[in-house]
Amino acid sequence: MTPETIKIDEVEYVRKDSIQQQQKVINVSGLPYMMVRTHSAGVFAGYLAERNGQECKLLQARRIWYWDGAASLSQLATDGTSKPANCKFPCEVFEVILTQVIELIPITQIAKKSIDGVKVWKQ
Repeated sequence: MTPETIKIDEVEYVRKDSIQQQQKVINVSGLPYMMVRTHSAGVFAGYLAERNGQECKLLQARRIWYWDGAASLSQLATDGTSKPANCKFPCEVFEVILTQVIELIPITQIAKKSIDGVKVWKQ
C-alpha cells in the first residue's frame, strides 16, 4: 500500500486525485505534415497516418478554424501566416478520423513552425 491507496475489505483503491492523466506517446517521424480540407468538417493540420480514399487519420492535429495572413490554404501550407494573433486554431488532438476529404496539401517546415506558433484559441 502507498499513501495514494487505501484498502477496504481486502480491496485496494487508488485515490482519484493521485491519478495523472496519461499522455499518449506517438512516433510521427517520417509521417508527412499535411493540410487537410474536408467537405463539411473544415480544415485540419496534422501528421497523415493513414489514407483510404476520401478518409484519412491525422495525428497531433489542429483544426484550422479561422486564419488570417495568408490568401489561401495553399499559401498557409507553404508560407504560414503573417498574422498569427488573428488566427483561431484550437488545441491539438491526439487523433482525428476525417471523412469526405477533398484536398490534401503538404505543409512546409516554415509553415509548420508558423502554425505551431499560433496561440491555442479557446472560449
